[in-house]
Amino acid sequence: MPYWTRGQAGRETPHDLFRVLYFGWLVALTLKLLGSAWDVSWHFKWLRDDLAPPHLLNSAGTAIAVALTIIHGYTGYGVDRLALRLIQWGTGIFLVAVPLDLINHRVNGLDITSWSPSHLMLYVGTFFMIAGVIRGWFLGAPPGRERTLVLAAFLAFFLENVHFPEQHQEYGILSVGAWDNHAVYAEPILLQFAADQMGRPVDRTMMLGFALPVPDFLYPVYAVVAGLSVLVVARLLIGRFGAATLVAGAYVAFRTLIWPLLTFTGFPPSAVPFFLVVAGLMVDVAFLVRMPVVRAVAGAAGVTAVAYGALAAQSAIMGAVYGAVKGQEGLLGAPPQAGSSAVWAGLGLLAIWLAVEWVASRRVPRPAGPDDERPAGRRPGRRQNRRPVPA
Repeated sequence: MPYWTRGQAGRETPHDLFRVLYFGWLVALTLKLLGSAWDVSWHFKWLRDDLAPPHLLNSAGTAIAVALTIIHGYTGYGVDRLALRLIQWGTGIFLVAVPLDLINHRVNGLDITSWSPSHLMLYVGTFFMIAGVIRGWFLGAPPGRERTLVLAAFLAFFLENVHFPEQHQEYGILSVGAWDNHAVYAEPILLQFAADQMGRPVDRTMMLGFALPVPDFLYPVYAVVAGLSVLVVARLLIGRFGAATLVAGAYVAFRTLIWPLLTFTGFPPSAVPFFLVVAGLMVDVAFLVRMPVVRAVAGAAGVTAVAYGALAAQSAIMGAVYGAVKGQEGLLGAPPQAGSSAVWAGLGLLAIWLAVEWVASRRVPRPAGPDDERPAGRRPGRRQNRRPVPA
């Protein structure tokens, strides 16, 4: 309560208060992560319910995030002006998207894809929210192991949000494989609702429309352009070899751990994006090149090739393992991918990588160092803002 006073963003923040605020963000984002991970599996089994347990768990995390946004905005503690604006706009977009999504479901019934406009608004809002949190922690946290690990955690949350819509295909491919092997994960009421909405009987065509409603090229292109761009940013911000692998590995480890928790309790399984770890390692290798432009060009080409190769290998290996264990064919370990899309994915990653390198060399602020006596959360000056992050 002694800190509950009106202030401008960039206000000097006591270290203990700074830690409390950002550990609060860790709690909020963890609850949202658990809720969202359960939510996708839930919607591949049950008919949608506004008060479903995954929604309630996600809402608990959102409530904490809203409270922290209000605290930052009123007191000015723990954030500079840009970080505060990112958090406020992100939280605002998310809160606007929630009722729009409810209206969408009331009007259109079952929302068959996670790529719908109202869902994309939820991801965009969370995108800006976590971006602001990352900036606030990056600027204000003192150097040390805690700073690195918490920054990596926030970046892993960021990767999860960016990759989240891809889970539709990761669950969908296994649902189609189960159908082909005469098993069904979804409850009959959900399948019938989806079939009625499509005006079809419950057959394989309906199952494909429900489980894989987007083009095959979308999964690998989005994974490379959006997901791997997050790993490039992670490597630049953390500034150490292995940073991209650490962030990708943390996200994949979470997906691996919740897999048995969901499947052993009767929920549908999903393919796990193991290929992201291999691609993250390739991002770290690319940063051994010291020239930013050469690094971006060579890195985009190499990372794209490795990502597509790892994705194809994962699909083949997991499919073979399943066939050996079950004695059946048709259940793949990764969503379908269009190999010809690799060129476009690589060009998209290259464009973002070059933009990130340019911004990093000109405008990324320097974090607090051992010779910097400014308190946690204080906004650095112009000279610090123009110092590049170590590669």
